Amino acid sequence: MKKRIIVTLGLLLTAALSATLLLGCSGGSGGSGSSSASDNSTTSKKFIVGFDQSFPPYGYVGDDGKFTGFDLDLAAEVAKRNGWEVEYKPINWDNKDQELNSGSIDCIWNGFTMEGRETGYEWTEAYMDNSQVIVVKKDSGITKLSDLSGKTVMAQVDSAALHLLETDGDQAALAKTFKNLQQVADYQSAFLELEQGSVDAVALDLPVAKFQISGKESTYLVLEADPLSVEHYVVGFKLGNTELRDTVQKTLKEMITDGTVEKLCKKYADQGIDFKSWCMEK
Repeated sequence: MKKRIIVTLGLLLTAALSATLLLGCSGGSGGSGSSSASDNSTTSKKFIVGFDQSFPPYGYVGDDGKFTGFDLDLAAEVAKRNGWEVEYKPINWDNKDQELNSGSIDCIWNGFTMEGRETGYEWTEAYMDNSQVIVVKKDSGITKLSDLSGKTVMAQVDSAALHLLETDGDQAALAKTFKNLQQVADYQSAFLELEQGSVDAVALDLPVAKFQISGKESTYLVLEADPLSVEHYVVGFKLGNTELRDTVQKTLKEMITDGTVEKLCKKYADQGIDFKSWCMEK
């Protein structure tokens, strides 16, 4: 009996000693493993894209209730290639600067016009040509900009079209001939106003205009031959954030080279996106 107890105690002591030694080894390598995991979580990034969810075909809510659009697809591919997790954050367009400067979003990527805002952001190179245009009803008798005299025109709050028509804009003289220049939160609402006859015209981006009147070309007319302006789309980052800007721009250029950009343009071709309008060089 005594012999068995002694043997058992010996075995227990041996097991305890072995466990202690193993724990010591495990603690060393476990600390290293923990550090590595921490490093991975530090290097992984959430790429938060600020966008107007009512700005098709660049960013909008699809029929399935999910965010979609040409710019959002570009952003998703950029994030994927850099090992980032992309997050789409809808913003009020007139609050975009506050969202960016507070760090709530990493960039503004949604048919964002550079002209008139040159000094407020870190910009990528321009990637898409764009025009600001006027849309009217076909039976309105309006066929050129000068016909807008005495008419009520609507534009989105803080949009490029609105800036053109305001007192210090390039088309301020034209706007002075209007009966009224009204502002609206989104273009869906603007087209409801146009349909109901509450306004005579809507000022907006050409691709957005084409999207909005798709299937209704017999009802609406885009004054495409007489645009308010010709401009460019860019991705905007907070001043000083050149590192992220450079990474995004470099990735976009890679996507041009391997044909990804052209494929995405074709995906949205029926919504007014044309690869011929892509202007960023490889």
